[in-house]
Amino acid sequence: MIYIMNVLFVHQNFPGQFKHLAPALAKAGHEVKALLIDGAGLPDIELHRYRPTRSSTANMHPWAADFETKVIRGEACAAAAVQLKAGGFMPDVIVANPGWGESFFLKDVWPNARMLALIEFFYAARGLDCDFDPEFSQSTLANDARVRTKNANMLLALATMDHGICPTAFQRSTVPAAFQDRLSVIFDGIDTNVVRADPKAELKIGNRTLRAGDEVITFVNRNLEPMRGYHKFMRALPEILRARTNAVVIILGGDEVSYGASAPAGKTWKQIFLDEVRADIDLNRVIFPGRIPYADYLRVLQVSACHVYLTVPFVLGWSCIEAMSAGCVVVGSATPPVKEVIEHQKNGLLVDFFDSAALAKTMIDVLAQTAAYAHLRAAARATAVTRYDLATVCLPQQLQLIDRLAAGAL
Repeated sequence: MIYIMNVLFVHQNFPGQFKHLAPALAKAGHEVKALLIDGAGLPDIELHRYRPTRSSTANMHPWAADFETKVIRGEACAAAAVQLKAGGFMPDVIVANPGWGESFFLKDVWPNARMLALIEFFYAARGLDCDFDPEFSQSTLANDARVRTKNANMLLALATMDHGICPTAFQRSTVPAAFQDRLSVIFDGIDTNVVRADPKAELKIGNRTLRAGDEVITFVNRNLEPMRGYHKFMRALPEILRARTNAVVIILGGDEVSYGASAPAGKTWKQIFLDEVRADIDLNRVIFPGRIPYADYLRVLQVSACHVYLTVPFVLGWSCIEAMSAGCVVVGSATPPVKEVIEHQKNGLLVDFFDSAALAKTMIDVLAQTAAYAHLRAAARATAVTRYDLATVCLPQQLQLIDRLAAGAL
């Protein structure tokens, strides 16, 4: 670091994506504080919580409701910032995830602070996630207009920031061209020393003990939903389980919705698509552990013979890179965020997002010819280490970016 800085992190569920960056700055001797609603503490970081003091307006115009909610959060966060300023805190750099509107007014409180914004995605009614899957596309004027106004928050963030950071080049490509030259592409980072293969790995799950080398198919997402291809994966299972009689499937994820539309009232996407194939699969070989501790999640990856990662054109999930770091044979959807990290038959396999039959055939081939795909495991691991490792690649780049921003070099 070039000098001692005051750094303020802003994230409604701190630390979020800043769980490594914030402690690294504190460890280097900088004064680090965080503004948040929820979340847990980290060593040497002073937390300051804020709470919105009002609710959204009843009967608000539906196209404007999302923006009002974010303004309310921005107001509450700004009030907490005023209190920090009154106590003498003057940040040199503000690092914010602006997705919930919290950073709206922070430059009004501290005009001279340099703002680094984490820009995860810029929505579009056409050509990205919203209209990608015809089965769930709801292209009407009202829905398209809501998508457009949803970007009002992000446009303000882009206009206010001094510089931004995007985890992937694909995510940067979604942002209007006028702002892209102020966006650096740096992934959040994976601890590849922790996330790695273990040929002796064992996983006790239910009444089974699974080991590395067993025919284990894995599918992981925060929540099981169409945006992450859960329905396409489930539709591939009948053929896979018929062809591979020893195969066991582990599906990790919750019943809620992280992205996209909610399931019909009283139902979950998990149940809807399980029910669709229930009569055609052996449920004794399909395990839904829900959400599990991180150490157990790593063992799931370590015993995986074939890991499936599907997504519409949207934010790339950490689990894709973690699976590669663990040396999995990853079968991914041939969609832009996945194609950025997986090259077909070089460090993984790609299939058409919509082709469940091709997905099934690919997984069957991987399970039937384990040795033939061993090179993909090594190449996937090498990709994770050389491009996405936390300690040697991503965190140093993030720290250097903050140095340059604080020095006025950006």
